[in-house]
Amino acid sequence: DDQRAATAAITGAAGQFAPFVLFGVTGSGKTDVYLEAAARMIDGGGQVLLLVPEINLTPQLEQRVRAALPGVPIALLHSALASGERQAHWRAAAAGDARLVLGTRLAVFVPMPALSLIVVDEEHDASYKQQDNVRYHARDCAVWRAHRRNVPVVLGSATPSLESWLHAREGRYRRLDLPRRADPRARMPRIDFASNRQTRGPARELEGIGETLRNALATRLSRGEQSLVFVNRRGFSPSLLCSACGWEAACPRCTARLTVHRVPEGLRCHHCGHAEPVPRSCPTCGNVDLLPRGYGTQRLERVLAEAFPAARIARIDRDSTRNKGAFTAMRDAMTANELDILIGTQMLAKGHDFPRLTLVGVLGADNALYSADFRATERLAALLTQVAGRAGRAGLPGEVIIQTDFPDHPVFAAIQAHDYGRLADGLLEERKLAELPPFTHVAVLAAEAHQRGDVDDFLRHAHASGEALRATLGTPVEIFSPVPALLARRAGFERGQVVVQSVRRAALQQFLPSWRAALAQLPGRRVRWALDVDPAGFA
Repeated sequence: DDQRAATAAITGAAGQFAPFVLFGVTGSGKTDVYLEAAARMIDGGGQVLLLVPEINLTPQLEQRVRAALPGVPIALLHSALASGERQAHWRAAAAGDARLVLGTRLAVFVPMPALSLIVVDEEHDASYKQQDNVRYHARDCAVWRAHRRNVPVVLGSATPSLESWLHAREGRYRRLDLPRRADPRARMPRIDFASNRQTRGPARELEGIGETLRNALATRLSRGEQSLVFVNRRGFSPSLLCSACGWEAACPRCTARLTVHRVPEGLRCHHCGHAEPVPRSCPTCGNVDLLPRGYGTQRLERVLAEAFPAARIARIDRDSTRNKGAFTAMRDAMTANELDILIGTQMLAKGHDFPRLTLVGVLGADNALYSADFRATERLAALLTQVAGRAGRAGLPGEVIIQTDFPDHPVFAAIQAHDYGRLADGLLEERKLAELPPFTHVAVLAAEAHQRGDVDDFLRHAHASGEALRATLGTPVEIFSPVPALLARRAGFERGQVVVQSVRRAALQQFLPSWRAALAQLPGRRVRWALDVDPAGFA
């Protein structure tokens, strides 16, 4: 009934701009609503644009779309396609021959003469933000495009972004709720917490996996059920440490540590791609006792294979799925019940439906609580909700075990209660008190150069020109002093930024074009710079 009501509301708004937030728990059948609404719009002679955040979600969703809309011409648009194939699909959409376009963020720009509905699945996902070259947010572009074309737009998520949640709370968007799972046998998974201290101490050491989670994995194996162990770190270990002098392997081109990899063996930087062999001894003191510190997907794969030698285990991360078709093969093996335990990163957190997966273990959840990014808590809540939603999606009951030292934190309390709305309201109050988005509007001037002095000089002049322009225009914007970026050096470039904000978007829009023109006249040929409006974070 909830799905029917949502579909009726969307299709009833045909021919007019109507923004909807489809707020449905994981497994509530949001995709069914998209496809039913799309079918009705296509039957009426329209075209439908369906955006997804990840390329890896596209093949699985394509199968569902073709099954639900037999005979409907479909165009695919994402970066994994060959350029000729992508151009052919683009032309089919522009000619009106393709009635449904399924794609990632770049598809938001495809010409569609009979456009009648836009759907943005997992609208909260950071992948919709293009953070280099032409900077844009596909979700916001989709809303603007729907407004210009007078068509409804659906923003679907189990964890809507705080921007969309605020719009819905204040009545600018209409919220459609799907509070129950679509399969009548399915129930929301039980959420339990286990202390990280279980993993410390010689008697209980299993390199990151505590006794509670280990016992739960053994129980699922005895039942013939499937499990997912989630850690958002690829590689073997996040760092290499000398036990004698405290030296850590660092990237020579970034202000970041090198990650230990075992397949293939070496040290790698996940920011710039720098690679080097693992040293035989500490380059500072000569100590040969170098310790991998922390755990990543490769290390967990080894640990679980030793703990459960009879289990069929697969690791899914960016390293294991580089070859074309590798991800699809692993997903199909999981669906066919040919795997017992999946170890993966956020590639597995959303959009996947495995009926026999009944246990999800989450490791490293506390890391985000220490982040300097003001969006970190919101993203942690979304990630945990999404990954927890992989459990118990059919008739078998699901359980989620989150290893944390802070089980009373509001994020974890909301996840346990399956009450994202309460958490979102609380986070919005925090943002309002701190004068952060979405209650203020932000732009970042990011600059980088090979020499730190060049970056500092450019940003100092940029800040001065901005203050002079603000005084001349009388625009109510605030310009903060230049600071280094959180990652102060990346790929050999020193990085810094100036943040500009205003409580009125119109004021920011008035100020930025004039400031951009002034920036173009500043000295600093060796400095690369860009303005990013509504940044995904202060990186």
